[in-house]
Amino acid sequence: MSNKEEVLRKPDWLKIKLNTNENYTDLKKMMREQNLHTVCEEARCPNIHECWAVRRTATFMILGDVCTRACRFCAVKTGLPNELDLKEPERVADSVVTMNLKHVVVTAVARDDLKDGGAAVFAETVRAIRRKNPFTSIEVLPSDMGGVSENLQMLMDAKPDILNHNIETVKRLTPRIRARATYERSLEFLRRAKEMQPSVPTKSSIMIGLGETKEEIIEAMDDLRANHVEILTIGQYLQPSKKHLKVVKYYHPDEFSELKKIALEKGFSHCEAGPLVRSSYHADEQVNEAAKHKQLLGEKQAKEA
Repeated sequence: MSNKEEVLRKPDWLKIKLNTNENYTDLKKMMREQNLHTVCEEARCPNIHECWAVRRTATFMILGDVCTRACRFCAVKTGLPNELDLKEPERVADSVVTMNLKHVVVTAVARDDLKDGGAAVFAETVRAIRRKNPFTSIEVLPSDMGGVSENLQMLMDAKPDILNHNIETVKRLTPRIRARATYERSLEFLRRAKEMQPSVPTKSSIMIGLGETKEEIIEAMDDLRANHVEILTIGQYLQPSKKHLKVVKYYHPDEFSELKKIALEKGFSHCEAGPLVRSSYHADEQVNEAAKHKQLLGEKQAKEA
């Protein structure tokens, strides 16, 4: 075995504790009975056992389980999607009731085959959850929906509690890593969302370990802050299969702690950073932190007025 292969052997801090208790099995059974998809399963999230078995939370993936894009980091299957399931929003909302969730994350595959990028179903899912679960906070994690402003407006008119859209990586690596998406379009998407609904916190995520430099990570932070993004998550890229991009570097937990410190110093209201952190990791805590930050900011502005 070469020295390079030795260096890239998965370190101890990336070992995952499996927990298949009753919460986990009940949730898995419910997802199958309701014909629902979760990004937890489809993207092979390393935190699925913690979230399902311990925290009893899940990230619903709507618009089917087949993505029209083939990003080189993502395990979600790619191909020609099925027809839209217009009853899906109600099933998601009913499942949120069953799970008694205080916070729910709704994401989706990219649907470039649809004129609205899936915005109508996304918006209806938000409204359905709100009708049946008025005290549940709702976070949405859409694709760039083709960069069409009207599509984003349709979603923001439903007034989610958090708008999350991931830039995924640094500017230089975007063309190699993301399919049909651009760094600039994602930043514009986030900026427009904030302009459309100024009271809705915006959030984004970066995965590291693909060959980026520390300076590039900091540049991405600056670009997100320049476009008024308030919440940031930073996690370690893990290669889901041999067909996907290889890991260039495994970051030590101390390096993640340093990046979190830098992010908070740059003005993010909340930052989750760690080897197993993913975009929806501890999302229930993030919405509370965003609310506290918003309240403190309002009190500060009132004193200065």
